[in-house]
Amino acid sequence: MSADCLLDTNVLVYAVSRSPEARIKRAKALALIAAGGFGVSGQVLQEFYVTVTRKISTPLVPTDALEWIEQLAAQPFVPIDHTLVIRGIEFANRYKISYWDAAIVAAAEALGARTLYSEDLSHGQVYGSVTVRNPFLDAT
Repeated sequence: MSADCLLDTNVLVYAVSRSPEARIKRAKALALIAAGGFGVSGQVLQEFYVTVTRKISTPLVPTDALEWIEQLAAQPFVPIDHTLVIRGIEFANRYKISYWDAAIVAAAEALGARTLYSEDLSHGQVYGSVTVRNPFLDAT
């Protein structure tokens, strides 16, 4: 189980967004998905479901969200287990970031992914063997 990169929740949420303001980000997110070579974590899929069914301006119906999750879970996948939780805590303490962000970094590391695509952490920041890239920096 390995992947070139891990996609954070926000990337996946933009992929389903129907907001006119997010159309460029949506296109970039869909391009990352189409390129393949990515993985996801249990945490990312949980956050994705809650966000796209409850928090976006045009929510998905649960069955549509489930279809997305089933397709995403077919990619390399990191489940939440005690090892991941402990590594997330270590990263949170070492780098002074939230546990939730650190757990996603830990999931990327567990996949062997060198890149974490996210807009939630600092672009270019290195956490252990994982570098954060914000794919939306030039999106307007």
